Amino acid sequence: MLLSRQISASLGRRGIHYAWVIAAVTFFAMLTTSAALGLPGAMLQPLAKEFGWTTDQLSSVFAVRFALFGLLGPFAAIFIARFGLPRIMVAAASFIAAAMVLATGVTQLWQLFLLWGLVLGCGTGLTALVLGAMVASRWFTAHRGLVVGLFAASTATGQLIFLPLAAWIIEHHGWRYAVIPIFIACVVVVTLVSLFMRNHPSELGLLSLGEPEGTALPPVPAATPLNFLGPFKVLREASRNRTFWILALSFFICGLSTNGLLQTHFISLCSDNGLSAVPAASVLSMMGAFDLVGTTLSGYLSDRYDNRKLLFWYYGLRGLSLFWLPYSTFTLYGLATFAMFYGLDWIATVPPTVKLAAQEFGKERAGMVFGWVFASHQLGAAVAAYGAGLTRTLLLTYNPALFAAGAACLVAAVSVLLIRRQATSNSVLKAA
Repeated sequence: MLLSRQISASLGRRGIHYAWVIAAVTFFAMLTTSAALGLPGAMLQPLAKEFGWTTDQLSSVFAVRFALFGLLGPFAAIFIARFGLPRIMVAAASFIAAAMVLATGVTQLWQLFLLWGLVLGCGTGLTALVLGAMVASRWFTAHRGLVVGLFAASTATGQLIFLPLAAWIIEHHGWRYAVIPIFIACVVVVTLVSLFMRNHPSELGLLSLGEPEGTALPPVPAATPLNFLGPFKVLREASRNRTFWILALSFFICGLSTNGLLQTHFISLCSDNGLSAVPAASVLSMMGAFDLVGTTLSGYLSDRYDNRKLLFWYYGLRGLSLFWLPYSTFTLYGLATFAMFYGLDWIATVPPTVKLAAQEFGKERAGMVFGWVFASHQLGAAVAAYGAGLTRTLLLTYNPALFAAGAACLVAAVSVLLIRRQATSNSVLKAA
């Protein structure tokens, strides 16, 4: 606490709010989470080759990881409110580090299921987008949209940094050594969080960034008791609203067409078409770079244009790019073109979806409602992770999975236009 106060005072004299330190630590923690989620996809074929496990067996492990990552979202806020941001972030990084290191000694599929399905799923679920939303709401009044966009883009940055390195390590030293960078990153996260992370600005005698001067300093909120029924109550109330179901469906398709499909199977898909792991991971890295730009730009556009129309174009272009991928010839030019169009809207759907949820359900409930919408996203990812693996095992090709995901994206593009143009303030949640 003393170090944080000293740094806060030093930055304050330079006109820099300590909230940016909090944002940087959170960004790195979420970046590490995204890298841990994406790493098993690079190990799919090495694991299959060493242990004889089929693609659908391994995909079932990855599906559990995605499902837990999403389903813990609505409850992460409860744990954070009870135990605080630093403890939850340290626990999550510890779970991820343990899952990565212990998996190097697996000999049975159930052991991988336990470590990379359950433990990794729980660890990453605690640091999902809900964490970023809570940090942004507590520490930022101004620039909140920008910060949320940057947190969402951490998924892209994680791929950009870690996957090409992991693919190179796998190719030259074996898959077990590829967990080392993630483990080191988790240790760094634990250190940074322990030194610099704080729950609320008031702990350091600060207002949130952008709060008007002269505003009374709020007291440090007390820890709240665990209430596991709260998220279910919000879900019950939200389920009466058509907009919720449209957002949940479209985000289910979003997860199905991104994390579950390409993040998990892209390197294996490229290998089937004669492209080795390192250049395939580099293409994923390229997607990450475009996504970093696209998600940030999407946050800017979502403040200025009809979010329904933005989502229509995002899903439509993504669907068309998936239809085209099998015909890209998997050359550098073809994949670079795909990476550009697909990468620009990988996570670009997040800012408009969050905005539509806030318009429909109000700021107080929007976070919890989006938690359930995000759970739908990860269930879609789980379906695609297993379904694409099963397709590869039975048909020896990923093409049917790519075409099905492309068609689903077109369905999502049309469905978002059914959301009311102006969400009223009298939604079912506000009336409840």
